[in-house]
Amino acid sequence: MTTSPALDLSHVDTGIRVQDDLFGHVNGAWLDTHEIPADRSTDGAFYALRDAAEADVRAIVEDCAARPDATGDAARIGDLYAGFMDTAGIAAAGLAPLADELTEVRWVRSQEELTTVLGRLQRTGVSGLIGYYVDTDAKRSDRYLVNLVQSGLSLPDEAYYREEQYAPVREKFARHVAATFRLAAEALEGIVAPGEEDAAAAQVLDLETAIAAGHWDVVARRDADKGYNLRTFAELSTEAPGLAPTAWVAAVTGVENSAAFTEVNVRQPSFAAHAATLLADRPVDQWRVWLAWRVLHARSPFLTDALVDEHFAFYGTVLTGTPEIRERWKRGVTLVEQYLGFAVGKLYTARHFPAESKERMQALVADLVEAYRRRITDLEWMTPATRERALEKLGKFTPKIGYPDSSRDYSTLEIRRDDLVGNVRRGEAYEHDREFAKIGAPVDRDEWFMTPQTVNAYYNPGMNEIVFPAAILQPPFFSPDADDAVNYGGIGAVIGHEIGHGFDDQGAKYDGDGNLEDWWTDADREEFGTRTRALIEQYDALVPRELAGSEHHVNGGFTVGENIGDLGGLGIALVAYGIARERAGGTVDDESTRIDGLTGLQRLFFSWGVVWRGKSRPEEAIRRLAIDPHSPAEFRCNAIVSNLDEFYTAFGVSAGDRLFLDPDRRVSIW
Repeated sequence: MTTSPALDLSHVDTGIRVQDDLFGHVNGAWLDTHEIPADRSTDGAFYALRDAAEADVRAIVEDCAARPDATGDAARIGDLYAGFMDTAGIAAAGLAPLADELTEVRWVRSQEELTTVLGRLQRTGVSGLIGYYVDTDAKRSDRYLVNLVQSGLSLPDEAYYREEQYAPVREKFARHVAATFRLAAEALEGIVAPGEEDAAAAQVLDLETAIAAGHWDVVARRDADKGYNLRTFAELSTEAPGLAPTAWVAAVTGVENSAAFTEVNVRQPSFAAHAATLLADRPVDQWRVWLAWRVLHARSPFLTDALVDEHFAFYGTVLTGTPEIRERWKRGVTLVEQYLGFAVGKLYTARHFPAESKERMQALVADLVEAYRRRITDLEWMTPATRERALEKLGKFTPKIGYPDSSRDYSTLEIRRDDLVGNVRRGEAYEHDREFAKIGAPVDRDEWFMTPQTVNAYYNPGMNEIVFPAAILQPPFFSPDADDAVNYGGIGAVIGHEIGHGFDDQGAKYDGDGNLEDWWTDADREEFGTRTRALIEQYDALVPRELAGSEHHVNGGFTVGENIGDLGGLGIALVAYGIARERAGGTVDDESTRIDGLTGLQRLFFSWGVVWRGKSRPEEAIRRLAIDPHSPAEFRCNAIVSNLDEFYTAFGVSAGDRLFLDPDRRVSIW
């Protein structure tokens, strides 16, 4: 089969029928022969783009690091990267960078001292028992609010501490903690005695198991209504005494008498009470051992080779199946991205984002919004009252494309080439201070939450915005030179997906101004729920090909928001493609659209299939089923097209084909 540069058909497996497996047909040759690189747990189309962006960023940071005359952000970028690459200096420092933090841990003798040290460590990047972040108030989107969230675990999710299938992982985790304690023995005097590392690791696992017992599961955590629980500081202190005392607030904010916690949203109130009980009931000695572990866990990637390797052996190999750690330069690029990402992004977009890409994207977004408007207007199951509010919300969507208009100010962030762990601490403190400074300030609706060099996109319900960073605007998702079918099947469906999050099972609870408000009639909410439950049932039955024959399967209740986004995204992309063809005076499958023997409609579906090319190691597939709200790639492709009548038309799908669903089982929401 011939190919065009816009649509890569080089991996088509003609032995697999489109009607049975679109994902396998367009990606089959790649799936059969491609080896996942040794330094990653998964690979695919997304990762090819991420590799390209990573290489582009490497050139930027190495250029900055090599310039002795660099100043400002260029100097910070270069110094942070060079400090990470200075393996001789890191080896010479040994465990010395841990001294101050472990000294604080060593002298903890009371609950008050414990929470104060917890706060100071959290401000510099050591996660604690209760987490926090600043966001717009879900019911008053014109102000910022601190949100408190459950935390305190070292494994991916509470299920890892509870379910029997993860018992081998728990055993290996305890061995990993003990091994880490042995490697850091000289720094742990007065906390973990020599020869007691196994017992100390057992204490860590025991405490985290108790913490996990209070965690909400992944489905409950998604619920926007259950997650909104406004509390004054006094109310929080009554419901969860000792969890967040004044000294802890001062420590995490870096400010005495901070007003940031005057009123907070407690995302999981029952966990807050549970955590407070644990703080009071568990002996301080056990908390001290756990605190030391949390310090080592956070800092190990920036210390000696032995600690780096031990950290990777568990978090890389055991949890995700990855056999080799990434090259050091890749990890250095990730570090720079984490703490100076928007400074890098300014240089990245100047080099790699042409103006014509932004212009073409703006036109695509306009078509997708118009497609949603048409679909909502024509929805038979929705009453006029709810339809009016849905259209009002759609009209208030804000698209952001490529990069932010303003730069982030890093001038207060001190970076030193000879102080890697200190750079990490200061980078974390800078970000904490920047976030807490939002409290009481006007909401900045121009802020971005992904850097331009990120290969991803997002919908933010609190600001009712869809955001598409520059790095995703490349093949196979987008090309300014591609035919419309390819772009609408790629980035068009991504745009539709992100808009769709505004109308998924949780996003639909927010109005056009970003406020959590019930704008649905009872009848429409019930019908929406019926359609959503049907989609959940479809996905609950799906087992990833990497885990075929096992008991592992997709959690439809956990992934339903992303599945609604995918279903609406591709469905609306089809409508938008029709709008583009109308504008050109044609139809979606007339002969003028045929390229490489495929009609425009067929190319759109092929483009969708190519976008989801990917495979994972079994360990990673299991981990993602537990913690990732997105379904596995094959189902993001196949399970979606099975519900779309246009797919049946494009390829003549009929009863007996594996992707065939009876018409009354096909789910249509938007």
